[in-house]
Amino acid sequence: MSKQHLGHTARKRFGQNFLHDPYIIGKIVDAIGPKPGQNLVEIGPGLAALTEPVCDMVDKLTVVELDRDLAARLRSHPFLGPKLNVVEADAMRFDFTTLINDERPLRVFGNLPYNISTPLMFHLFEFAGQIQDMHFMLQKEVVERLAAGPGSKDYGKLSVMAQYHCQVIPVLSVPPGAFKPAPKVDSAVVRLVPYKNKPVEVADAGLLNQVCATAFNQRRKTIRNSLKSLLSEEEIQSVGLNPELRAENLSLSDYAALTNLAAKKGE
Repeated sequence: MSKQHLGHTARKRFGQNFLHDPYIIGKIVDAIGPKPGQNLVEIGPGLAALTEPVCDMVDKLTVVELDRDLAARLRSHPFLGPKLNVVEADAMRFDFTTLINDERPLRVFGNLPYNISTPLMFHLFEFAGQIQDMHFMLQKEVVERLAAGPGSKDYGKLSVMAQYHCQVIPVLSVPPGAFKPAPKVDSAVVRLVPYKNKPVEVADAGLLNQVCATAFNQRRKTIRNSLKSLLSEEEIQSVGLNPELRAENLSLSDYAALTNLAAKKGE
């Protein structure tokens, strides 16, 4: 790590916790498995804990960094600078299709700030068709929510939407001591692999999101009550579902059936 990186103070407003444990960093880079010629994109490179070892293995890397100071340091870094395409932008608003070239799918990775991880993943799901895989360090509870199945307290809209777009593979648990400053929570690394063919057919992914949001916003209510603005009790029964069920009892294919019914109604 070059000395010019060491003066940066973590900024609360960016949710910055910097990774510094070499063993954990090695494990994450192994999980990503970067290779020369791939279209690699790192979100929030921070102090380059992952950027440096990845750059050792590849010839080019795009990094998306919101913090002006860090972006400037990366651009002028004597070893990394020449390999980096530094995009100074908010990843939550960034159009990732601008990074597609030569039909090479994106391989996205990052140690995501806790305060933006969930909305950022929803943003990235919009580009799932152009993404080969994603590897993210997240709060452990977010990884548990991504991977949760029906009937679990962690199961919610994020679980359904992530599992519609991607295969979700938890890779590694990471203790707080691997970061500076140490966060108050455990972290974990997850691999998300977008499906070439979705596991269920849905007429409209935006509507699936809306149906899930409507159901889980009132997760204590039965779906008869939580979904009444979208579907009647009879309509819910028509796809073989008991209107007395709650949001967390429904599988991805149940949500797909309700979404396709709501889409037909809206035609």
